Amino acid sequence: MSSTAIPSELWSDVETLWEYNQPTQEMRPVDVGIGLGSHDLGVATHTADLYNRGLFPLVVFTGGNAPTTVGRFPRGEAVHYREHALTRGVPDSAILLEPNATNTGENIDFTRALLDQRGELDSVRSVMLISRPYQRRRSFAICRKKWPEVEVICSSLPLPLADYVRSIGDADRVINMLVGDTQRIWVYPERGWAIAQDVPDAVHEAYARLVDAGYTSRLLPTEDVEFRPQAR
Repeated sequence: MSSTAIPSELWSDVETLWEYNQPTQEMRPVDVGIGLGSHDLGVATHTADLYNRGLFPLVVFTGGNAPTTVGRFPRGEAVHYREHALTRGVPDSAILLEPNATNTGENIDFTRALLDQRGELDSVRSVMLISRPYQRRRSFAICRKKWPEVEVICSSLPLPLADYVRSIGDADRVINMLVGDTQRIWVYPERGWAIAQDVPDAVHEAYARLVDAGYTSRLLPTEDVEFRPQAR
């Protein structure tokens, strides 16, 4: 049975990575809100809430499936996100679907291509990436690499760590994903997939202790990382 509580001896290290992966940015209106596909329906909830607050006039939900999401969202992440957003008051006319992306880099590339096909790309000067909390720093770095012309703001459902783990229902899954996303902060720039970012010593140390504790299922093998899919 999955645990919804982080072991007390791991709490400090998990919280260090949790806070690092959520850089603070000032929220302001942007041209497009982009809901990044994942296993977490909270992304769609937060995207809808931000739309209803008037922070963007257009939503793109992007995502097909990955091994970690196909069971929950059999028709594809973006399709399920759209359906959920409709129940929260977002009009269908304000939603675009990108149903093929299988990683964050493709989320950005395929969203750009979709907007270009619709003749809207040149008018986009700012975007808001809505993701899982621990994906914010990574998605920002990827977007800045792939789409440097736009201002990028990242947002996620504002939940404390313990509440987020309870909402997912699986502490081990959250910790493994958090460790994997943290590793990608320095691996992706080495592979040309993202811009480089500062990683404090405290983050490296917390990451290393969690790896030593066995939270390795989402790590990229660094010796052949260029041939591995990006994280979902």
